[in-house]
Amino acid sequence: MYTTIDSFLANWAYEAETTQKILDTLTDASLGTSAVPDGRTIGRLAWHIAQTIPEMMGHTGLQVAGPGEREAVPAQAADIASGYRTAAAALTQQLRAQWNDASLQQMDNMYGEQWSRAMTLQALVAHQIHHRGQLTVLMRIAGLPVHGVYGPAKEDWAKMRMEPPPI
Repeated sequence: MYTTIDSFLANWAYEAETTQKILDTLTDASLGTSAVPDGRTIGRLAWHIAQTIPEMMGHTGLQVAGPGEREAVPAQAADIASGYRTAAAALTQQLRAQWNDASLQQMDNMYGEQWSRAMTLQALVAHQIHHRGQLTVLMRIAGLPVHGVYGPAKEDWAKMRMEPPPI
């Protein structure tokens, strides 16, 4: 759990950058791809990641610019990537302007439970990681390249002029 705003922002910088790389890889044609007929599509999942930043942080009183939770999924991948970029940057700006380390201990009503703001930030990052993993699987189904996040992806081994480990 985060104990300082700076520790969160350092982690957020990496997580937001890697998520942005993945979203920037999406294509308009890929947005309708899903693993099952009634499952979330790439577009819906990517948009959900972007929408969650202002939605979740709104429960803490922060006004984070970005996609509204009821906004329809854009038809263009670039609009999804742009929405995420806006929300991720706005979160950083708002935290620096509005919170301090002591703010992390404040409790907020979060989905019917009481969460510390430190817990909310942890949940935001975990939520993003969870859905980013789902998104990369759908990207493989759609034939899109996947960027390594915590280690090399299949495409990264060739760039490093190395053989991927055996499966």
